Order: sequence, then structure tokens, then C-alpha cells
Amino acid sequence: MKRVAVLMGGPSAEREVSLVSGKACAEALRAEGYDVTTVDVGRDVSALIAALEPRPDTVFNALHGRWGEDGCVQGVLDLMGIPYTHSGLLASALAMDKPMAKRVFAAAGIRCPGGRLVTREEFAKGEPMARPYVMKPYNEGSSVGVRIVRQGDNMPPLAAEWPYGLAALVEPFIAGRELTVAVMGDRPLAVTELISKTKFYDYEAKYTDGITQHLVPAPLPPAVYEAALANALAAHRSLGCRGVSRSDFRYDDTQGGGPEQLYLLEVNTQPGMTPLSLAPEQAKHVGISFRALVSWMVENAQCDV
Repeated sequence: MKRVAVLMGGPSAEREVSLVSGKACAEALRAEGYDVTTVDVGRDVSALIAALEPRPDTVFNALHGRWGEDGCVQGVLDLMGIPYTHSGLLASALAMDKPMAKRVFAAAGIRCPGGRLVTREEFAKGEPMARPYVMKPYNEGSSVGVRIVRQGDNMPPLAAEWPYGLAALVEPFIAGRELTVAVMGDRPLAVTELISKTKFYDYEAKYTDGITQHLVPAPLPPAVYEAALANALAAHRSLGCRGVSRSDFRYDDTQGGGPEQLYLLEVNTQPGMTPLSLAPEQAKHVGISFRALVSWMVENAQCDV
């Protein structure tokens, strides 16, 4: 019986979501016959190492956000020689560093919104670009801290209470429809359109039941649907991802539509595995159960050694 340790919780802003993901994955793996333990991860590396003794055969990394999704815990597991699910150290670090990921996508020929890091000092001298624009932490996931600055907003763009560091990533706001594509290995699964009751698909919309409608398969022109699948796979490969990833897009059909109006926003190297999550929903759409999905992830776990 393969022994699997599920890492969950963690110290990031996405702790509560990770706990739900970890619990769901642990239950599914037990149902598939694995010997499963769960580890609520903190900031103490020595405590994590101790919790992984005796060493499991595989780690299922259900952490989300900083430390668990940005290459840090991947480096610890690489040093310990324990195979783990999802992407390795470099791909995880690249995807979480949004400005660097944009450079990789541009080199791969994938269309994404322009953008740059703007410091508080620069904001104090004036707004960085014409409104509307998006400001977001450059190294958080799940839309944590994302703000859309629109005409007439009084909100200071980067006030002293901004808790996400001394700079923000600022990029033009792309109007249109919210799309997402999960990739499993070398297979893009489906395209989902997200229709939220909130102003945009933010943290609340992602994790509150009933706020967002998921349309899978997304009602798109065939050429746009295929382009979304192809771009998600290209983004997955350009970062060097493995396992399961999820790419988020905006599709601006107000300008006549077509694949040229499809913009990649970011790649999530450890997408949510909660009951509301998109990657399991797309897997189910193509005939892969949640239990089969997490089993596949365990059986394809690797480490960088």
C-alpha cells in the first residue's frame, strides 16, 4: 500500500482553501486504497521534516499560495528526495512571480496583457496608466488582493495599508468573458466560462457556493475554444509545469471576437481541489472522476533530483 502524506493549510492567505482541498484529496485517496496521513504545514521547516518521518512514498501537495506554491516547499521535498504532486521548484517559482511569467509567455508567443511592477513611490507621483487598469500582488494566487481601478474610483491605488509588499503588478484591464482551462499532463481538459455575480471573478467568487456559474464546455466559437486549449497547453509547457495546472484567460468578444482577442492572465500550478474547484469539474466533464484524478496525480508524482 503506497503511503501518501497530504500537505495542507500552510501560512499563506489561502490557508482555509488549502485545508478544504487537502481534506477532499485525503478522503479520495483513502477511498482509492492509499495509506494517507495529513500534515498541517506551518513556517517551521524542521517541524515539516519531522512530520514526514517515516518518509512517505509520495507527498500530495495541497498547499496554495506563497511558500507552498512558489517553489519553497518543493525545494524542501527535492532535498529530501520525496516525489510530490504538481510542478517542480522552477516552474512553481516562475508561475508565482507574475512579471517573470509574463516574460516567459511572451517568449513563447502567448498573448497576455502588458504590465509592470509599480512601487509605492511611483504611485505617489501619479497613476501608472490610464484607467481602467488592474493592480494585483505580484506573488499571490486565487485573486488575493486583486483590484480593478475604474473611472470615478476614489480608492488610492497603492495606499499604505496595502499588505502585499512594496510594489504591485499593474496591467491594462481586459474587458470581456472569464475563461479557464485545466491541463492534466499533456492534455488540456476543457474550457469553462465563469459568470460571477460579483464585479469580477475574485476570491469570494471562487470559493463561495452560488456566486459563480460554471459553463463547461464554454459556449464559444470553435476557433476560440480550440485556441484556449492550445494556449493553456503552451503556457503549461513554457513554464515547465507537470501534473495538473490551470490557465486563466479573458476573451474580449466586444471587439469582434476571434482567437486574437484571447488573453492569458496567469497559470496556477496548484489549482484548487475543493468541491467548487474548476480542475476537478473539467476532469469530470471528460470522464475522469475526482478519485481517479487524485490517484493519477499521486502515481505521476516526481521530484527534481
